[in-house]
Amino acid sequence: MSVGSHTAVFLEEAVESLNVRMGGVYVDCTFGRGGHARAILARLGASGRLIAMDRDPAAIRAGRELGDPRITLVHGAFGGLRAALAGIGVTTVDGVLLDLGVSSPQLDDAARGFSFRVDAPLDMRMDPTRGITAAQWLATATEGQIREVIENHGEERFAKQIAAAIVAARARGPVGTTRQLALLVAEAVPTREPRQDPATRTFQALRIHVNQELEELSLVLPQSVELLASGGRLVVISFHSLEDRIVKRYMRGEARADRLPRRLPVRERDLAPPRLRLVGRARRPADSEVAANPRARSAVMRVAERTGAAA
Repeated sequence: MSVGSHTAVFLEEAVESLNVRMGGVYVDCTFGRGGHARAILARLGASGRLIAMDRDPAAIRAGRELGDPRITLVHGAFGGLRAALAGIGVTTVDGVLLDLGVSSPQLDDAARGFSFRVDAPLDMRMDPTRGITAAQWLATATEGQIREVIENHGEERFAKQIAAAIVAARARGPVGTTRQLALLVAEAVPTREPRQDPATRTFQALRIHVNQELEELSLVLPQSVELLASGGRLVVISFHSLEDRIVKRYMRGEARADRLPRRLPVRERDLAPPRLRLVGRARRPADSEVAANPRARSAVMRVAERTGAAA
């Protein structure tokens, strides 16, 4: 489903995996332009409810255009999921969906500063009403901090050279636009990966850091499990290995019973049962979806179901 300029990835598969019930309560933690939300609403009955969160004010404005009384919009980062739901009187849900990363409208809007393909202020905030911009962070961070972010969040092997180039450039003047940064990276990187702009990893790293994306993900996963009713589903779509690693480790950890030292005299039935049950294996998009929507090529979807085990 294409909504505006955004095509939802794993649209049918994700909503099918949520196992939507007519009168259930579901959370779309990343509303975007409402592709998944519309598909969930189509399966909900009149008594069903969808809470749609997004930290981007533009997404919230797009959500208001749906005009569906079953949807409740919440402006905020999903790391505050539990508090956000408590604020609207929701303590238990039947499904949580996370479609991670940046949306196509954010990339396509030059003013947001996410893309190196057009010149724009180096902003990169998913919520432009809060926090510091990428340019502001680059102006004050040490060379070591810049290197660490680019190396860890971008998995960039030339992070040292790029960080040095940024610090040298800012001594001559602010690094304040996407084109400035892209040119600096291109000059600092001695080799190029096939079919990839040399600035790709650096822009990814800065975006992840500015928006604290990995920290937000680590916060929302346990909150989601705590909120899920028995039999409720957690569906997560990630777009790079850093995100997927966090999701995979968390789900696998919650799907195992307590691990105790070997030879400890404890019966298996006395062990605390796991809170999650993995549903199938990690899924990747079909070739047909990638051909229709190149953004889907790196996507991975993982699904887990809440058991009846207590926290």
